[in-house]
Amino acid sequence: MSSTSISTGALRPPIEQAAAETLLRKRRLLPTILISFLVLCTSMLLAFHAYIAWTLARPHIDPLHSNPKLAVGLPYSDVTFPSRSGNSTLQGWLIPGNSDKTVIFSHGYGGNREELWVPLYTLAQELHKQNYNVLMFDYGYVNPDNNRLMTGGIQESQELLGAVDYVKQMSSGPIYIWGFSMGAGTALQAALQSGPDISGMILDSTFLLNPDTLYHNMQQYVNLPKFPSLPLVRLFFPLLNGVSLQEVPYKKVTNTSYDMPIFFIHGTADSKAPYELVEDTFAKQTDHTKTKLWILQDGQHELLYRAEPQAYLSRTLGFLKEISTPMHADLGISSSL
Repeated sequence: MSSTSISTGALRPPIEQAAAETLLRKRRLLPTILISFLVLCTSMLLAFHAYIAWTLARPHIDPLHSNPKLAVGLPYSDVTFPSRSGNSTLQGWLIPGNSDKTVIFSHGYGGNREELWVPLYTLAQELHKQNYNVLMFDYGYVNPDNNRLMTGGIQESQELLGAVDYVKQMSSGPIYIWGFSMGAGTALQAALQSGPDISGMILDSTFLLNPDTLYHNMQQYVNLPKFPSLPLVRLFFPLLNGVSLQEVPYKKVTNTSYDMPIFFIHGTADSKAPYELVEDTFAKQTDHTKTKLWILQDGQHELLYRAEPQAYLSRTLGFLKEISTPMHADLGISSSL
């Protein structure tokens, strides 16, 4: 009996020691697991924001569905021209009118020269009735042959100025820009550099790629905290796309008083570009008496014509007619609400 007792007692310490060693290994393994988990989560977080920055510069663009002749019966010619910087070649359509006045359409992010949802063909038809020449063109990032990425207006403003230069070669008459969404924000960037080349602008649903609008649009797809999401996207954008969003002169754009008449049109239900930004920009306009603002209650992004087609045409075409006549002696900026 005593030998059995001694044998049991002799076996107990090795078992307890093995259990202790197993517990110690588990305790040592736990920090490794936690660190690995944190590294994995951090990597996924960084990869996700890198993906946002990558896709932002590469929007999906639908192919052209039609042309001015097929869509609304307008004669047109295919045209190509370089950007003012010479870094890209643009393609478009020129619809001739019976005057020396020209309207250049500046399409928005993710669209092309058609922008069927606006709809640009209908607006081109109405301008043609008023004898305007109309230029519809694609920004460089639409054409894969240009090997161009979307740059928030940095390169696009040079391309819009290239369109202006092209029109100047064929006509000495006034040139007007009709911009939509980021195409409207691009028009403002171009206006900073255009001098007297642009005689006036209509800006529908103006979008500027500043930190607030960037985060606002990120929120439309996934509910992310402003920090660290916004700094991470702004960090990855130049690393992946070769251009920094800090180069977009959004502060200068919104604080400049332009020496040309501008008709700002925006909707209160715009989910991509808060209308308050346009109101603030309009408030800075003190250098031209014919600048106007029209805020549509419940109007949505780039769907303002569809909301009130008759009023939209009456106001926009009326604005173009007004600014093509000699300046009046009045000094106040008018606001249509």
